[in-house]
Amino acid sequence: MTNIIALVVASLFFLIGLIGTLVPILPGALMIWLGMLLYALIAGFDQFSLYFFLSQALLALTVMGVDYLFAVMGSRYFGGTKAALWGAAIGLLVGVFFFPIGLLIGPFLGAALADLLFRRKPGQAVKSGLGASFGFWSALPIKLGLEAVMIGWFVYRIF
Repeated sequence: MTNIIALVVASLFFLIGLIGTLVPILPGALMIWLGMLLYALIAGFDQFSLYFFLSQALLALTVMGVDYLFAVMGSRYFGGTKAALWGAAIGLLVGVFFFPIGLLIGPFLGAALADLLFRRKPGQAVKSGLGASFGFWSALPIKLGLEAVMIGWFVYRIF
């Protein structure tokens, strides 16, 4: 019974984590890692080693690094500023409320508007918005893949 409760709790955290991959206000990979830790706290650490948790933490940090790196690279490649990067993140947050279209255009609009406010060059602001959006969406499959590895390794350990 304890294992079932632990699995339900972990699964909820995994779900929140996967949603957090799309919604920047939720730390996706960290939520997945916390779900594993809560499982171990409830069901026991017998199936897990320190190596497992440290490796999972490293994977979670890698997911966060990929997210940041791709957004910066996309924005910078297209000539964006730090304001554009922050604008893309805010645009994504606002875009969640206009799902699904908001998730597609939110980062673009946020980056473009932020860059427009700081640069006042419409052409460059549009390029910056495209770059930030491209960076965010390019990182998504990599982040989801790494999170799938995290969850898959966890499932392998408990079964």
